[in-house]
Amino acid sequence: MSVSRDDFSIAFRSALLQRGGAQKFSVLSLIFLALFIFFIDVYGAKFTKPIRGLINDIVYRITFLASAPTRFFPEAKKDLSNYFNVKDENIRLRAEIEKYKLLQLNVEFLSDENKNLQKILETEYFNKNLSNIILAKVLVDKNSPFLKSIIINKGKKAGILKGMPVTKDNYLVGRVVDTNYLSSRVLLLNDLNSRIPVTLDQGAQAILSGSGSANPTLEYLPEDYEIAENINIFASGKDGIFSPGTPIGITSETGDVNLFVDPNQLSFVTVNLNTQTKGKF
Repeated sequence: MSVSRDDFSIAFRSALLQRGGAQKFSVLSLIFLALFIFFIDVYGAKFTKPIRGLINDIVYRITFLASAPTRFFPEAKKDLSNYFNVKDENIRLRAEIEKYKLLQLNVEFLSDENKNLQKILETEYFNKNLSNIILAKVLVDKNSPFLKSIIINKGKKAGILKGMPVTKDNYLVGRVVDTNYLSSRVLLLNDLNSRIPVTLDQGAQAILSGSGSANPTLEYLPEDYEIAENINIFASGKDGIFSPGTPIGITSETGDVNLFVDPNQLSFVTVNLNTQTKGKF
């Protein structure tokens, strides 16, 4: 044990001898200063408490500032994550709103369609035998420069035959020219191939001929007959197909016939079942 102390003393003196006088003094000064602070702190001198408190405050502030990045980055990460979550939620809510808008539009469309059907039912079925009328929806509108026809969703299964008249709101729009099991093709009055006998409200007889345009024309009128404006045109029924007196249109100032029903605006039509058409087409 004494040998160890001697070795330490020899090593300490050697270290002091190897350094300059200034270095020796500085080392000894630090040692004495440390011992002085130690004894003062141990014996609790009153004047050391404010100093120690000040030092503690400085250390706490430095520690708080040093730990700020570790506290800031998790909070920033959390805020950033919340931002992206809110953004995703906003996108999802926008998609939901668009979906509900589309549903609302579909409801409005169905509501309008229902109103149109009610109107058709009120006008077409009033005081008529329901078994002789079939309500059909227009599936395809075949519109070309001269050929004007539509495809409806009722056919032979529903009892529809070629030649049966087709109306809307009690106004004549055409006749069935081709039937399938579940669908039929209707030739419209303004088709180039359409020819039907008509009666003018003044008693004159004529043929309503489709021209491929919006307005059919009148042919085979009585000699010296002058076509005036606003003359009502009705189906004469001489062909045994169309009911006599079915309204069709009214004459224009140019002599053409303005149809009561726009052929380009057909969504629903009614087919008037007529057994007299069997074998005629």
